[in-house]
Amino acid sequence: MNHEYSIMYPFRLCAIALSHLSRLLTQTIVGLLLLCITLLCWSSPVQAASQVSPKLEEQVLQVIREHPEVILESVQAYQQRVQQQLQQAQQAFVQELKRNPQAVIGESPTTGASQSKIVMVEFSDFQCPYCGRAHKTVQRFMAKHQDQVTLTYKHYPLASIHPQAISAAKAAWAAFQQGKFWEYHDVLFTQQEKLGESFYIETAKNLNLDVDQFNRDRNSQAAETAISQDIQLAESLGITGTPFFVMNGEVFTGAIELEEMEKRFTRVKQSL
Repeated sequence: MNHEYSIMYPFRLCAIALSHLSRLLTQTIVGLLLLCITLLCWSSPVQAASQVSPKLEEQVLQVIREHPEVILESVQAYQQRVQQQLQQAQQAFVQELKRNPQAVIGESPTTGASQSKIVMVEFSDFQCPYCGRAHKTVQRFMAKHQDQVTLTYKHYPLASIHPQAISAAKAAWAAFQQGKFWEYHDVLFTQQEKLGESFYIETAKNLNLDVDQFNRDRNSQAAETAISQDIQLAESLGITGTPFFVMNGEVFTGAIELEEMEKRFTRVKQSL
């Protein structure tokens, strides 16, 4: 990762967050306008039967000009509802992970203990520099606790800022079909600066994969569907950045250090 990219990366994340907020504000304002127009139309059946007139539009805008605080209050109320819904979704996910981990794992790749009361779910992006740093921590953690923890990987490629993220995810999924997901996964994370078409093929050959099958699999609808399902799960949980981890009841994000991950692990063990 070059120095310029490292410096600009957090600003790009902020830009994405601001873009989401801008869309939210726009949608809310449009919704309020439609609501005002609808209410005014109900109070005037004759107008309701015809196209909204410029005069009516000006009336609606004048209401907003005189009471701009209504928009802010509506946005804040909406944000609170969304936040509550996301918290509920995360809590439900954590409870399901504790109660029925296999349902959460689904068909995703796993490593570590085959049957464990401790499951760590990782949502990650192969081109994300923070994921690359966290990968080193996860490797050291799993080397120490591979008999106690089941690690499962969920794809969450941030395609808007990482142009190779989806292609890399599809390549890793294709390697998974030949039993080499974790080997391919390690290569992608340790050589992020090489991500690209020729590198995917070269890595497949180095891992002795059937390259024809590899190409068919990564370009298949099945690959698209599997990765889309992971993305939908991440979005339903309100995940906005990577890496994102859930270890039983512990939720943590970012390029976490080994010491902090060990603390989370200790708390999880104590809660069993």
